Amino acid sequence: MSGCYLRGIRFPLGADWISQGAPESESIAVAASTPMPTFALGRRELRLDLFRGLALWLIYIDHVSPDRLTWFTIRNYGFSDAAEIFVFISGFTAALVYGRATFEFGILIGAARVLRRVWQIYAAHLLLFVFLIAEIAFVTTISDKPSFYIQEMEVGEFFRQPDVEMIQVLLMRFRPLNMDVLPLYVVLMAFLPLILQCSRWHRDLPLVLAAGLYILTLHYDLHLSTFPDGFWSFNPYAWQLLFVFGVWCALGGAQRLSPVLKFSPTFWVAIAYLGAAFSLTLTWHFPFLERLLPGWLVRLIYPIDKTDLDILRFAHFLALAVVALRFVPGGWAGLKSPWVQPLILCGQHSLQIFALGVALSFSGYALLTETNAGVGLHVIVGVIGILILYGVAGTCAWYRSKMSSLARAEAISPTLTA
Repeated sequence: MSGCYLRGIRFPLGADWISQGAPESESIAVAASTPMPTFALGRRELRLDLFRGLALWLIYIDHVSPDRLTWFTIRNYGFSDAAEIFVFISGFTAALVYGRATFEFGILIGAARVLRRVWQIYAAHLLLFVFLIAEIAFVTTISDKPSFYIQEMEVGEFFRQPDVEMIQVLLMRFRPLNMDVLPLYVVLMAFLPLILQCSRWHRDLPLVLAAGLYILTLHYDLHLSTFPDGFWSFNPYAWQLLFVFGVWCALGGAQRLSPVLKFSPTFWVAIAYLGAAFSLTLTWHFPFLERLLPGWLVRLIYPIDKTDLDILRFAHFLALAVVALRFVPGGWAGLKSPWVQPLILCGQHSLQIFALGVALSFSGYALLTETNAGVGLHVIVGVIGILILYGVAGTCAWYRSKMSSLARAEAISPTLTA
């Protein structure tokens, strides 16, 4: 096994997933003598960016045209949707990016870096809230059905008593429709240092604890409340299982699962499950097919709850992952294709693109609603929105590149003048 040395300790390399954002000359892993996970750092793992970018596009499409364009996403063809992809990859990449600081420099340094990111996500959430409320207020002033948008976006309480509701906004206990993912991300990321610390004690401990909390959540109905009398649409007590699973995979779990994933029957079981899920979802859109389902099966599987991440949704995501990894293996030549670069670029700037996508989706939704648009305009609005997301992602990449070049030039300049 190849490896590198850091502070006199040899670290094994060679994991299938590669850490994002690290310079190509860097290579870090974890000491084999401790129950810590294996890192493999080098070039950026573009598959993570590709699938995260795809999730961001799907989320935008599902929000901007929930009745028409969702037939072009995975939402209507199985139990899970883009939210599972986004949360899993968020856990995976968070472990790669912040696990290094935690394992190399200690829990305090790692926690400081994580909390800095938590603050960025929280600030983005507040900025998105202000922008979205402004959009809703503008649309209600020009529409002949203002109450429709207020009810649809679930902001009636805010417009009735903004002084009280603003405190709840800061506490993440009030937010408009489609603004549930970032608060979930804030909570999950806040616990990342503890998850990483548990993995230092034993590599499987975080996943065991996450599974235990998930079971307790379902049994005792653990949840976080919203103001005045609701609950979080994405229950952190349940969705943490998917996030921690992503962390566990990044810290060596994916390597250990590799033989199972490459086992041919695993692939065909995943295909069979996806087919069964698709057949079942057909009954949601064509009710007459529901009569073909045996009563015991209906009682067994329903409700397939998104709020508490039903186990069937989790299994559906796993099946999708198995199939995706079969067709997009490590080193896949298609990652260099210009056709997938827009997805990769959006995935590399996920926070900005997610927030922009939510803001754009309401604008597009309002336009389509006000004009009673047909399928053609739905497609045009969807395509234009994706082009805007791609353009902003490209601008962010250009700005980051220029700032990196400037920083390198400033670092070299004193040496040249000395």
